[in-house]
Amino acid sequence: MKLIKPVNSLKKSKRVGRGPGSGLGKTAGRGHKGAGQRSGFKHRYWFEGGQMPLYRRVPMRGFNNSNFQKSYETVNLSDIGKIKVKNIDSEVLFKNGLISSNFAPVKILANGDIKKAYNITASSFSKSAARKIEELGGKVIVE
Repeated sequence: MKLIKPVNSLKKSKRVGRGPGSGLGKTAGRGHKGAGQRSGFKHRYWFEGGQMPLYRRVPMRGFNNSNFQKSYETVNLSDIGKIKVKNIDSEVLFKNGLISSNFAPVKILANGDIKKAYNITASSFSKSAARKIEELGGKVIVE
């Protein structure tokens, strides 16, 4: 089957700086003087031509706690139920691809069920996850 290219699919590029007849001669469409005329200039979308930008004109308000929050790698019980090892820690979870970093704190969540007893070592557990693990005779170890 022969593919047919759509009309105008290959558009010729503008030949910039090739004389007055092209319409883009002399200044090559860059205007006169200023940063926009120079090579290497990037016009950032937030730049307002040297005017005091909006994000600096508007006063700061409120407080954001994101600098101090603790972020956890989360693992569900349904994922742990697929692991064949009895003693589970962050190293085992990392090797099984359930967490992306071996060194980040891990929190076990109660989503799903497990069928057998596990000894799980993690930084934190949800209350319902800890209850489910202990009901089956497993151990919850907070490191």
